[in-house]
Amino acid sequence: MKFTRLAAALAAAPLILAATGCVVAPPPPPPAPHHPAYLHALTDLRDVRWNLEHRPGDAAVSTQEDVAIVETERAINDARTAAIEDGKNVYQHPPEDAHIDRRGRLHHAAELLRKARRDVAEGESNPQTVELRNRVVGHIDAAIAATDRAIHDVETGR
Repeated sequence: MKFTRLAAALAAAPLILAATGCVVAPPPPPPAPHHPAYLHALTDLRDVRWNLEHRPGDAAVSTQEDVAIVETERAINDARTAAIEDGKNVYQHPPEDAHIDRRGRLHHAAELLRKARRDVAEGESNPQTVELRNRVVGHIDAAIAATDRAIHDVETGR
């Protein structure tokens, strides 16, 4: 008889604890790691490249555009590598999210470069890709400077 009471008490113990709220809920999941918006930046950078490659211009402006295209290509390559290291699907192409003004392709490229820089310059929780992200930002900064020089050359008639 003592055995039956003991067995009944052991069987009922989890039910009693659950009914009284003594069961501990599992901890919440850890916060998602924070990564720059590489995919959005890649979309913008690809559009920058297209705008720079398809803009007619003179030789002086073309030199600056060539610099901007090279730096944009470098930024695309490094951003693609960083996105892959962060486990992102680089074949996913989100829509462009920069507002398009109608002043011309150089201005549009400059706007997209600044948007891509904001996307990439976000905090990075993956220590292996921090240096890569910094290189992407450096390439974008160089492309912005070259594009701004090209805009200046066009506006001053050089």
